[in-house]
Amino acid sequence: MPRPPPTTTRPDTRRAPTAKPGPARRGGRPSRDAAEQLGEAILDAATELFLGDGYGVTSIEAVARRAGVSKRTFYSRFDDKAALFSAVVHRVVERLRPANDAALFVGGSLEEILLRLARLILQAALSPPALALHRVILAEATRFPELAAAVTERGGSGEAVSRIAALLERAEPGRTNAGFAAAQFLQMVVALPQRRALGLGAPMTASELEDWAQGTVALFLDGWRGGARR
Repeated sequence: MPRPPPTTTRPDTRRAPTAKPGPARRGGRPSRDAAEQLGEAILDAATELFLGDGYGVTSIEAVARRAGVSKRTFYSRFDDKAALFSAVVHRVVERLRPANDAALFVGGSLEEILLRLARLILQAALSPPALALHRVILAEATRFPELAAAVTERGGSGEAVSRIAALLERAEPGRTNAGFAAAQFLQMVVALPQRRALGLGAPMTASELEDWAQGTVALFLDGWRGGARR
């Protein structure tokens, strides 16, 4: 009796249905890196808008829209527009600060240190971000007193005065007017060059700024040392 032909089983070539991906997970706190990136994005947007359009015109909604975040995300990081402006001031100042600024106050004579500081102060004060920030404050501080408060608190001038005063006290122990003298030195260095850079006169050239720094330090030290002899 003949055998039946062998049966061959063909493999099932039909593909199993692909599982659809579930919905993306929502909620939870962002990672530390993600949170920092969001904060930087908000500050980038705020800096551009504050310095370009002004404080009064810039709204929280505009900052959030420019940064690509929700208002809820904004308010999780900043209490209000004044707090945001204060953070912008602080970041502008920190970015202008030399990396190892403690080393600026040591090494060399008092005259050499003050000249080094004068050059760096002028470089920072005449930089485009610092000038733009100064324009905003001059234009709107009367209507928005919080601008002046932010600069006083986060602008760095108070710290600069304290550190220059400490330098003067080390050089001339026993003097009681070092804080006053340090504040005057800072104004002597910055005031006129900054006014001219803001449009009240022709901006100083690099050689004029160098002459200004040297002349200011010499004049300041004449008054400082002369005061010690009286």
